[in-house]
Amino acid sequence: MDTARIATLLAPFLAKPLSPSQLGQISTYIDLLLRWNARMNLTAIRNEEEIVTRHFGESLFLAGHVLRNDSAESESPRSRAGDLSQFHLGEPLRVADIGSGAGFPAIPLKIWSPAIDLTLIESNHKKATFLRELARALAMKGVEVRTERAETLADDPSFPRTQLVTLRAVEHFEAILPQAEALLAPDGTLALLIGSAQLPPLNRLTRLTWNPPIPVPQSETRVLSIGVRQ
Repeated sequence: MDTARIATLLAPFLAKPLSPSQLGQISTYIDLLLRWNARMNLTAIRNEEEIVTRHFGESLFLAGHVLRNDSAESESPRSRAGDLSQFHLGEPLRVADIGSGAGFPAIPLKIWSPAIDLTLIESNHKKATFLRELARALAMKGVEVRTERAETLADDPSFPRTQLVTLRAVEHFEAILPQAEALLAPDGTLALLIGSAQLPPLNRLTRLTWNPPIPVPQSETRVLSIGVRQ
């Protein structure tokens, strides 16, 4: 897909434009996703432009609120609670994504901030194979794909707890929330891309401090909700 068109479609979701190399990675990602999607159901969205706005736009909107942009030519200052950009000025920031599926929001986060240490948790072996191939195609380092369930890793003391856990469009949302919290390091952040109807259980099912939900651009119901472990 043409990178200039990608940049135009992503503009409402970003404070600053992406670099040419980031746009090139997104173009490669879309091509690979469409090829694999012809053989297996990775996403119900088939239109390229809708993939950019619905998947990449939403994912990069999350990234812009919690991570430093390593590759863009310039970046905007952040003041919201849950901003983790300071963590990977030294050691890489550890990020875990639950139910990664086609790679959203996790792989766009890695495109946004290549320095992060990313774990993709995907129990479906075919989808996990796609994620490994995607990481290779994008020449990404510091990406691990775990073909296990989140609750298995949450109960495993050898699995390193992470500074950031992300979650988007998973089944059994309420059941997975406590598992997502269990994967967090002290002072860690849980970032959710959810529908506004899913907000009420957050305070009931977790012990995190939740910031006011942030509406996702070009959506009437989608929000970014950021919770911090105190």
